[in-house]
Amino acid sequence: MHRWTHELAMLVFLFTICNLFGAHATKLEQIHDDKLLKLIKVEEYVIVLFISNDCPDCHIYEKKLAEVVNFHDDLPFLKSIRIFKAVNSQLLQLYSNAKEPVILFFRHGLPLMYDSTDLTPDKENEDIIAMFEENKAPTVKELTDDTFEHLTQASTGATTGDWFIMFYSTDCVECLRMMAKWETVGAKLKHRVNVALVNKATTGISTAKRFNVYNTPQFILFRHGKMYRYETTTYDIAFFISFAKEWYKNIRPEEVPPLPSLFDEYAKLIVAFLYDNPWILKLVSICIGVLVIVLATTKCMKVDETPEEKED
Repeated sequence: MHRWTHELAMLVFLFTICNLFGAHATKLEQIHDDKLLKLIKVEEYVIVLFISNDCPDCHIYEKKLAEVVNFHDDLPFLKSIRIFKAVNSQLLQLYSNAKEPVILFFRHGLPLMYDSTDLTPDKENEDIIAMFEENKAPTVKELTDDTFEHLTQASTGATTGDWFIMFYSTDCVECLRMMAKWETVGAKLKHRVNVALVNKATTGISTAKRFNVYNTPQFILFRHGKMYRYETTTYDIAFFISFAKEWYKNIRPEEVPPLPSLFDEYAKLIVAFLYDNPWILKLVSICIGVLVIVLATTKCMKVDETPEEKED
């Protein structure tokens, strides 16, 4: 009897331990927005699963991500990463306009959106880990007026490969929400297409004007001396990748404009200045009108005085 009781107690103990570990393996530690903001600033790597209480599929993603963490916690790379879930977080709208579940991988504060379609129950854990490990460093390059042509060789046939460029500005909310997706586009097109950013408002003003980019965000693919504008407003990772690989062939290509001369640069600056300050053009027009009236009046007065002088 004593032996049977002892064995029963062991079974209950093992069952309890298994339940505890099982629950631990399917749950992630929850983090609140204020603490998350601090961690993003100080930690090298932070992975956050954004979920909501009314999201029917969120528990599937949490379970899968928790499995990756708990069953591979011996990997050096995972040991260097902090992984959490954020429930009904207001921070999500800063980084994405997508609905939960959303997974963001912050690298020194710079977010990369993990494509949620890849996090399926049958997805191998190693593949998920590889996606994070291969993209510890940012994949998207920042181009400026000084570096654009040198790095892309856009007007000479793109000898450095194809370039998919997002033109953005810091006062564009949609642009800021696109950054995490654009990093994912860069990760998925790595070694095939160069993915980059150009700040239209600051370091890329001349480049944006060269390609007639006046609104943001705008996306242009440069390939073999041609440029293809991504004109749909569907800002989806799969759409961007499809466009860069094949769909651009359905778009009418444009010739890449040559580098502008110094005179062209000054002319464009003047035109842009007048466009942004139309009152100056009106003032100049009024001044010219007044000058014409004064000259005409002066000429008429001289004509009237000439016959009188001849009579004297």
